[in-house]
Amino acid sequence: QVQLAESGGGSVQAGGSLRLSCAASGDDIYRRSMVWFRQVTGEEREGIAFINIYGATDYADDIKDRFTVSLDNARNILYLQMNNLKPEDTAMYYCAARSATYSSFDFRLFNFWGQGTQVTVAS
Repeated sequence: QVQLAESGGGSVQAGGSLRLSCAASGDDIYRRSMVWFRQVTGEEREGIAFINIYGATDYADDIKDRFTVSLDNARNILYLQMNNLKPEDTAMYYCAARSATYSSFDFRLFNFWGQGTQVTVAS
């Protein structure tokens, strides 16, 4: 089993920055890749940033020049550095983990989820 806990969300002005954290614990085999998702109420959960234990990363097109995902393996913390935030980035942000190492943003493939952290960007 895996436990995930996000933190770092908040309210910022457009153009601002936030860094989200996801503290992970549990069996390593189930968190060989991790993804940041976000969800607006009433919409489908959207995968935006992927990283695996080998350091490979992948990003959704609309955030790839503004967000950076990283993984501190020693401390078991996943990060999402978000720069130049826009009002359309407003959402609940979740981290998720699974055992497969290839990139995927399909939320149905992820077994383990955190509780989410809210990000609100004012215009």
